Amino acid sequence: MSALFEEFDDIADLAEGLDDPSAGARIIAVMELADSADPAAIPYLARAISDSDAGVRKQAAQALTDFDGPETAAALVTALSDSEADVIAAAAVSLTELKDPAAGDAILPHLDDQDEVRLTALLAGIKELRRPEALAPAIAALAHASPSVRMQAVGVIGWLQQETSLPALRSATQDKDVNVRRTALSALGFSKSASAQETLVDGLKDPEWLAREAAAETLAKSGDDSCVAALRAVLDDEYWQVRLKAVRSLGKLGASEAALQIAPMMDIPVPNLRKECAAVLGELAVAETAPFLEKYADDSDPDVRKNVRWALEKIAA
Repeated sequence: MSALFEEFDDIADLAEGLDDPSAGARIIAVMELADSADPAAIPYLARAISDSDAGVRKQAAQALTDFDGPETAAALVTALSDSEADVIAAAAVSLTELKDPAAGDAILPHLDDQDEVRLTALLAGIKELRRPEALAPAIAALAHASPSVRMQAVGVIGWLQQETSLPALRSATQDKDVNVRRTALSALGFSKSASAQETLVDGLKDPEWLAREAAAETLAKSGDDSCVAALRAVLDDEYWQVRLKAVRSLGKLGASEAALQIAPMMDIPVPNLRKECAAVLGELAVAETAPFLEKYADDSDPDVRKNVRWALEKIAA
């Protein structure tokens, strides 16, 4: 902690530095207020959000990362309308660190903002606060022209985990932007409904591998035995990342009938995929897969070796 901080006894004294004519001194004051970790510093940092110097405003937006609550959120929302992109970017990052649901009180009234940058930041900020009131604005934001906004809107809907939002999420899996589709497919993981599983199975046929990967991974959460055939069908996907997630989901679903289809994939020269295949073959413990594993008991990759040896022990047991 700097000598400047040691010279003062309370937050009000520290805040006197915010009136210094030097922007550099005001930045130091902001930093010292942040270092205090005292909630009493929040009003002063909120004031610094309106400082005449962009450097001070940016530092204040960054400093508010360490605080929470409605007053912090209100200051950060104000910073989203700053004239400087760096200040806006700092505020957007700090918004994502909010954890107090009450902080959403300052964000909710602005969720009808149509500015791409502000709305993206606002949705990202309220997502983890899980405010039910954000559902309707988030669904409305799915019609926004910006993929970034739509992706954050899907995130808000997914975090709320309400079965009533399934139609909106299913619709988002057909979005023209792959990142929106991928986010929507991942968000379906909370639901065990037949419609969610059906949507995820359809996602395995998406033209973009990123979406197929998300669908394959999420089926481990939302799927049941009826999706095993669809997962087995993508074990020969052209992208190993998709195959890896399909293998993992088959293991979590206990699909022992897929073991002899997974075992030959040990020969694919991708260590991450071999490691996953070995782990799943150990979970399934089908004796006929042992010869495929034995070839890699001394694999050059230590993680593959570890998983192979563990899998062979499980099969032997």
